[in-house]
Amino acid sequence: MAVQRSTRALFEAPAYPSGRRSLTTEVVDALRQQIEAAELKVGDRLATEAEMVQRFNVSRTVVREALSKLQAAGLVATRHGIGTFVCEARGRGLFQLDPADVAGSIDALAVLELRISLETESAGLAAARCDKARIASMRRALSDFERNVGEATETISPDIHFHLEIAHATGNRYFVEIMTHLGIHLIPRARLTATQIPPDEYADYLTRVNREHEQICDAIERGDADSARTAMRLHLINSRERLRRAQENL
Repeated sequence: MAVQRSTRALFEAPAYPSGRRSLTTEVVDALRQQIEAAELKVGDRLATEAEMVQRFNVSRTVVREALSKLQAAGLVATRHGIGTFVCEARGRGLFQLDPADVAGSIDALAVLELRISLETESAGLAAARCDKARIASMRRALSDFERNVGEATETISPDIHFHLEIAHATGNRYFVEIMTHLGIHLIPRARLTATQIPPDEYADYLTRVNREHEQICDAIERGDADSARTAMRLHLINSRERLRRAQENL
């Protein structure tokens, strides 16, 4: 990984004009362009949230949502307590998505339907093939998720990690590729944060989500393929219905 550079480049980029697009999309595009132009290189640390708030003249919520979109698109990764860093670019394959799509135009409900089929079977295969090291990694993801239920955007990374670990546990690289380039990009957390869910209720919602994760993990650890499939299917159906209700309330 490249040596971390100063974040000065972030503040030298021309300001993004306001327009018809959302503020979140403007910040996403501004940062993406810097990454694609190599103004921010692999291993570089992005500016802090406070610095971005000042730079882009937006709220902290907008900055966090923009970072979650970039993270879902695989362009950056957050190391809790350290900062957000540029990731190594992946090759553009069949399932690669543009961050702008992640930010708004993709039909997340339709992709959740696809994931119900894909991840239900991956959970069953994981139960049959998973080893102790992979289970431990899943448990760490669940612990990270639980520690961050008070901050919605901070649960995205462990959520992604958990689902990717299940894909890896199948021993089938195609599950990993599809989850990396399609399904995992569309964990609908950012879309739900934009709804009118009261903050005190949102923490309860995240706790319920992680309990569903734990049920999946428990079944995989027991080697119970049928229960793993059932738990994953229920989790994703619940996610689909939560997103559907949230969209109806917009």
